[in-house]
Amino acid sequence: MSRIGELMELAGEGPFRASDAGERGIPRTYLQRWVEQGVIERVARGLYRLVEVEPTEKATLAEVGIRVPRGNVCLLSALQVHDLTTESPAAVWLMIEGHSRAPRVDFVRTEIVRASGESFRFGVETHRMEGVKVRITSPAKTVADCFRFRRHVGLEVALEALRDYMKRVHARRSAKYSMRVLEDAARAARVTTVIRPYMEALA
Repeated sequence: MSRIGELMELAGEGPFRASDAGERGIPRTYLQRWVEQGVIERVARGLYRLVEVEPTEKATLAEVGIRVPRGNVCLLSALQVHDLTTESPAAVWLMIEGHSRAPRVDFVRTEIVRASGESFRFGVETHRMEGVKVRITSPAKTVADCFRFRRHVGLEVALEALRDYMKRVHARRSAKYSMRVLEDAARAARVTTVIRPYMEALA
């Protein structure tokens, strides 16, 4: 396969890093040439995508997933992925661990929150978006996190997410949506006493 063929196959899977191209034998000089020719565009340092592909919300999350592989997409961004909000976030919300250095993401606005231990590790799913594995908090953990970080997202957003989650509990849509799963997530997020009155009111 030609180098341009290798590029089209790689880029067809979604955003890619210069290192991904290198693994396929495509030199960085070729990437620069294709940028100048308008075939691909440089999204951020070391990150590229095809020009002809219109970026989607999933593509944006995929790009963030590449740049911040140890971060968890959370709060409003995760609510949107799980269809638990009517809001369209103006930024990508990311949870990073403990005192980790805040990532530099210069191609999209980000909002950073921090957690540690079980509060960071619990309820993290891996979704494949545009060919990229992206870490996203589960529906239950996302709802619990909205109560934990209610000063960031607003109590109304947290309550809306809880109401939508409870509707799915009552509909028994899947094992992801249950009182037990939500209680476990609330415990991990350390918001059991905060969220319990609302859960009981909606049960």
